[in-house]
Amino acid sequence: MRATGIVRRIDDLGRIVIPIEIRRDMNIRDGDPLEIYVAASGEVILKKYSAIADMKEFVQGMAQSLHDTTGHLALITDRDEVVAAVGSQERTWEGKAVGEVVLGAMENRETLLFTPKDHHEGSLLGDQPSCPFPSEVIVPIVIGGDPVGAVILASEDAEREVSQLEVKLAQTAAGFMARHLEE
Repeated sequence: MRATGIVRRIDDLGRIVIPIEIRRDMNIRDGDPLEIYVAASGEVILKKYSAIADMKEFVQGMAQSLHDTTGHLALITDRDEVVAAVGSQERTWEGKAVGEVVLGAMENRETLLFTPKDHHEGSLLGDQPSCPFPSEVIVPIVIGGDPVGAVILASEDAEREVSQLEVKLAQTAAGFMARHLEE
């Protein structure tokens, strides 16, 4: 642990403000859940909480099923990064930060389908200037109105676009995971 030199007081409602510099450094956005730990030595530790990352084995199994069914690269993210990836070059994608296109789909709670004819501007994953896939579908995982992640099916073959069937499969998977994570 490193000291920041920043001291804050708790208000009369028990709240404390996390400085913007720390929120930027730790990629903490409005509405992000934080888990609270208390150490025996009296330390209070805040940690970003990801229900999706906590269920890694389940999420990995869902990605495997989607890949086996569609043949497309299957990615499942939390709000920050790819938690599970199954398909070609899967190790390249795991742990990669979500880009502005995925964040936009989550924030707007909308399914996005991109084909070679109408592809998006902006990064899909990380800070890539262009998307490495000819087509993909992005479906947010929403629990209680809050976006917690996304299901992405991406075609790596220009001859084989993501279809409406894959859109429905990704939506079903996102809905199933949301219900499973709510419990």
